[in-house]
Amino acid sequence: MHCLSPKMVCETKIVAEDHESLSGAKKETIIVSSSQMWPSLSGAPAAPPSAPADEGDPQEEGVRIREFHPAEQEVVRRIFYEGIMERIPNTAFRGLKDQPFTQLVYGTMAVICFVVTKSLLLTCCLPIFLMGMRYYFSRKVILNYLECALNTDMSDIEQYYMKSPGSSFWVAVLNGNVVGIVAARGNEEDNTVELRRMSVDSKYRGKGIAKALGRKVLEFAMVNNYSSVVLGTTAVKVAAHKLYESLGFKHVGVVEHYTLPGMTHSILERMFFQLRYHRYCLQLREE
Repeated sequence: MHCLSPKMVCETKIVAEDHESLSGAKKETIIVSSSQMWPSLSGAPAAPPSAPADEGDPQEEGVRIREFHPAEQEVVRRIFYEGIMERIPNTAFRGLKDQPFTQLVYGTMAVICFVVTKSLLLTCCLPIFLMGMRYYFSRKVILNYLECALNTDMSDIEQYYMKSPGSSFWVAVLNGNVVGIVAARGNEEDNTVELRRMSVDSKYRGKGIAKALGRKVLEFAMVNNYSSVVLGTTAVKVAAHKLYESLGFKHVGVVEHYTLPGMTHSILERMFFQLRYHRYCLQLREE
């Protein structure tokens, strides 16, 4: 299967509040309000706002964010794979609420089924069939995307991120275990860095790990004098979008019927699989 170089979605699975300092940035050039991002940017450390009771602070929990080591390739690929696989039911079922036209089509099909067959049983079974088809095509497309990703940048993280100028890859470590991942990929043409491949092991969510990973990318961008951080996501869960907003990102657009690598664009696929691609940007400094 032909796989394009991925300019894809970073997947975020948790939202939690945590607060840690960030150094190395030029304060006078920051556009984003420092009080919105890190209290320590403005000088002396400040007391962090209270976090919700069910969310932990990464430092309290002993979470450490550090650069990726080649020996961690397989565990990183596993976390990425499992995170993307969770998208199958979310895309198939939750995603339908944002697709009014598809809902209308399915409703029309149910009416036609009843008119033609005069069978209430068949009409009631139709939604089950439609949801089953949505799950089937969601699984098919996402597995194809995973195959592409695992055979491109995620096949050699060291080469693609660690040895590439303007890029890096980090892992979150808790009690000696890698529990989260995130990548940054710089674009020198427009002086932006893309936040990518963010995912947290499902067993370690609710500890502020995703937010700590996101802040690491913002720190990287500021230290390396990038003007902004961008990301794109097809995430359906509201939690993912709240995480980006809590980091200071602004929603700057949405692409309907987004195409993933591996999609065939068949009639059945278009009927039972649709994605919305959300774009976010965090402006750090003026050019």
